[in-house]
Amino acid sequence: MKELLKKIFDPTFFRFILVGIVNTLVGYGVMFGLYNLAGLYTWGEVGEWVSSAANYIVGSVVSFFLNKHFTFRNQEKGAGVVLRFALNITVCWLLAYGLAQPLMGWLLAGMGLSPQWEGNLTLLAGSGLFVILNYFGQRFFAFRAK
Repeated sequence: MKELLKKIFDPTFFRFILVGIVNTLVGYGVMFGLYNLAGLYTWGEVGEWVSSAANYIVGSVVSFFLNKHFTFRNQEKGAGVVLRFALNITVCWLLAYGLAQPLMGWLLAGMGLSPQWEGNLTLLAGSGLFVILNYFGQRFFAFRAK
């Protein structure tokens, strides 16, 4: 068990966290800006999906280049690595927000929060789930060591 933890929490993990901070600042600016400032909160759950999708589209471009070269030091060229990365992002996003919406709906039921606040909390929960899924997906699938 100790060896497994050492393998997961190695320098690659900490580089992933640094890249994640940059992605979070960029992506959250897009996501919460669209949801709150552009008024997508008035669209209900559709606004959550659109805002989070914009976050991951913009953040994924930044993430691909930083994680490929800095975090995982992947030298692979060609469409294969791009397709694996895109598939990983898509699956992680669908799982994270597909789980976050019903879970947060259940957890926040009866709390008297506005739909906008519930949406913001759901976006945060989905983001947290996404980070966990995405780390393992990028490390062991998208940028796996050959």
